[in-house]
Amino acid sequence: MSGVKLLGVSGSPFSRRIEWALKIKGVEYELIEEDLQNKSTLLLESNPVHKKIPVLLHNGKPIVESLVIIEYIDETFEGPSILPKDPYDRAIARFWAKFIDDKCLPAAWKALWSKGEEKDKEEAYEVFKILDNELKDKKFFGGDNIGFVDIVANFIGFWVGIVEEATGVVLVTSEIFPHLCAWRDEYLNCIQVKENMPNRDTLLGYFKARAEAATATSTANK
Repeated sequence: MSGVKLLGVSGSPFSRRIEWALKIKGVEYELIEEDLQNKSTLLLESNPVHKKIPVLLHNGKPIVESLVIIEYIDETFEGPSILPKDPYDRAIARFWAKFIDDKCLPAAWKALWSKGEEKDKEEAYEVFKILDNELKDKKFFGGDNIGFVDIVANFIGFWVGIVEEATGVVLVTSEIFPHLCAWRDEYLNCIQVKENMPNRDTLLGYFKARAEAATATSTANK
């Protein structure tokens, strides 16, 4: 397919959601890497409300917000379905996607940068337990194949482990979340995911530098 461009950042889980959706559909696209410290005129004009990535440009028309973009890709391009065909199952998938974005990601991010504060980790444990239970007896959230919710959960599948290593905060273990960890292993071995991973060493270096900077700031303020 021609006329498909993605304004994004290769290390962003939200940009990667879109890339993995396009990969599943077999859509050719051009990634336009954005500098978030010096946002391009194209980005600001394409997403004037939020001024954020990702933005999908299809034949010059912008679509914004990662969940909206994934649904657009699914409805517009031929190829394997990303969302379920059944209306009820689609509604359930949308529910879990929103739960991940609204509850899981903020709780996980807070816990990972909490310096081991138990109260912060408890909130993350609570929402991850819900996800772990949902994955019981499932390979992926939608069944046997990777789909909408799995794509949305990419931060949990890939980025969490990197930030854990960078900060020294252990959040997701097979002892506490056996089904979530089994899902993560399946997810990371999925061909569309493996072929389009960000560079792990680069991300780890970025988060380690961020963790060191946070430690230095905390020490200086004491």
